[in-house]
Order: sequence, then structure tokens, then C-alpha cells
Amino acid sequence: MLIDFFYHLRKHQLPVSINEYLTLLEALSRRVIAPSVDEFYLLARMTLVKDESQFDRYDRAFASYYKGIEAAFPPGKEIPAEWLVQRFMRELSPEDKAAIEKLGWDKLMELFRQRLEEQKERHEGGSKWIGTGGTSPFGSGGYHPEGIRIGQDSAGNHSAVKAWDMRSFRDYDDQVELGTRNIKVALRRLRRFAREGADLELDLDDTIRSTARNAGHLDIRMVPERHNTVKVLMMLDVGGTMDSHIQRIEELFSAARSEFKHLEVYYFHNCLYDWVWQSNRRRHAERAHTWDVLRKYNPDWRLIFVGDATMSPYEILQPGGSVEYHNTEAGAVWLQRMAAAYPRFVWLNPEPEGLWPYRQSTDIIRKLMQGRMYPVTLSGLEQAMRLLSK
Repeated sequence: MLIDFFYHLRKHQLPVSINEYLTLLEALSRRVIAPSVDEFYLLARMTLVKDESQFDRYDRAFASYYKGIEAAFPPGKEIPAEWLVQRFMRELSPEDKAAIEKLGWDKLMELFRQRLEEQKERHEGGSKWIGTGGTSPFGSGGYHPEGIRIGQDSAGNHSAVKAWDMRSFRDYDDQVELGTRNIKVALRRLRRFAREGADLELDLDDTIRSTARNAGHLDIRMVPERHNTVKVLMMLDVGGTMDSHIQRIEELFSAARSEFKHLEVYYFHNCLYDWVWQSNRRRHAERAHTWDVLRKYNPDWRLIFVGDATMSPYEILQPGGSVEYHNTEAGAVWLQRMAAAYPRFVWLNPEPEGLWPYRQSTDIIRKLMQGRMYPVTLSGLEQAMRLLSK
């Protein structure tokens, strides 16, 4: 069975290796999990899937491999929620449990179809119908050595052939829109570590070596903490058409705050001009000249623009094109200055990539950014971080 499972995962373009497959077999032979489909799902994912970006693909492959129960539902047939309300937990002796017959997969599926067609009301504590607290193969909160759990949590017997609950695993596929968790996964590609500050961490290897040299007398060695030394300058477009992307940009900003110790953030509207700000509530009272930003941060900072690049082309190409004030130099001039000052730069666009060819302003900014525009997907962020890490 597991050989078929191995090839099934490969068929779904998961790069599963023989060594990982053997690790899974070894874990099963040592009985590190209970005989449960849910626990096997987690164990197989832990041993076979190398990258979190492939979790969604694994979920779909796993679901299709264990398909079959869905076909048991007649079209349009639903189990009323009140049938699954658990009011008591039935206690069975070991002798009672041993007397309950296993049915086998085919017979289990056939009986399940029959029960769905025949049952008209709620049952609990029985041995035949779909219900709770009994010894029927179908339901929740009871006991059967080879049943189908329907609704609610497991009763702890780990004997369900299939959990009949909708899985709600987070999508990690590389084209999905992101949440804070998988944004962090992508941003971690842009990390450079160095040990800084006071000696606060135990250096285990050096402690062992030093203790051995001292004839077994413990000699504890400490080292400074490791910190991510990458410095990131983030320029965020705010307001206007960006309002429809607020949630995703907040998630990106939150993830960046947790991943980068050295992070400076400035805001602009639509296109970069001669003024930026760090507080939107005090944007008119506390502005910074863009020239001052260029002077303050040296070229080893990584520059990340975040914006949908959706505006009138005049806002980019013409002096006075800003919708808020008269800018003496075109936004394109400032974008080119920033790109020249910080060789490692990218532009992250929350708009779907399929819309980019239909936005004239997006095409203009993409060319000004030398093609370094990436979508805010896991794949897009990984490409951007890979470029910034060079």
C-alpha cells in the first residue's frame, strides 16, 4: 500500500525520495504514532515533504489517495447536525469491545450508503444507525474498531478509517495569496546571521572541547547571540487603490517586522516623489525629504517597494503629476535615483500578475525597476528574496 502511496505523491509532483520513504517506514515499524489516519497524515508530511510551500500540494495528493468515502453520500444527501450532538460517552469493557465485529472497507462503505438512505431520525447509543455514543460504525463519540467518524472530535479510540470532517489546512502552494505565517517562510530566504553583543548563549561545541582539554573539569564557553544582520529599507504605497490591499500589506509588514532586526519603513502615495513619511497620522507635519533618506542609508541596505503601481502615467512621467501637490521632478526620476543608490532592490505588487499587462502605469514602473517586479505570492516573494540575497 505504501509503495502505491509513494508513487502517488510523485505523480502529484512532490519530490519524495527513497531515503525519506524509508524513514517513514522505519517510523511506522517503531510505532511512533497510533493507528490513525490523521496521525499518519502528519507523520507522512513530516518525513516526506521538505518545503512548507508544498504542504497544499501534499494535502491534495493525500486527499485524493484516500478518496472513496465521498462517493458514499447519495447526491444531495446531508447528515443533519442535530444527529451528531453528543450527550453521553458510552463505557465498554474489553470483552464488549472484542465482541464487536470489523466489517472491512467494502462492506463498511456499502452499509454506510444504506444507512444514509434508510435513516430518518437521530439516534444515540445504538449499534446500527448513524449517531453518537454507541457501537455503530458510523457517527462520533462511541466505539467501533473500524468505523467512520462523522463530525466533532475523536473520542480518543484512534480507530476511524476516515475522519468525515472538512479539512481546513492552510494553503501553502506557491501561487496562493499569503498570510503572515507563509510570508515569514518566504522572507527567511533573505537572512544573513552574525554574532553580535554580549556573550549570552552557550557554545556547546567549544564547551565540550574545552572541558575535554581540562581533563573533564567543566569549562563553560559563551558566545554572543546570532542576529539577522540584513538591513531592509521598505517603501510602502498607501491610500487610494491600495486600500483594497490593506490586509495583505499589513500581513507583509507584520512578517517583515518579526523577521528583520534592521527594518526602516517609509510611506508614499502612488509614486515616489521628493517627500516621504513614517507616520500616516502625521504625514503633513513630519515629512522627510527623499534626499535625506538617500543620504541616511548606505548602499548595503536592501530596498523593497510595495505598491500596486496603479495610477495615471502622468503621475510617474511628468513634473507636477502628483495628485496631492506640485512636484518639481517627475516620480520616474526619484525611482531611478533610489534604484541607483541601492543596487539590491525589488518592487512587490499586490495586484494579480495577470492584470499587469493591462495597466499602463504598471508597465512603466516595471521597466523603471528593470523588470524586478514580483507578485505578493509565495513564489513571487521567494524570487524577490533570492534576488535581494545576492
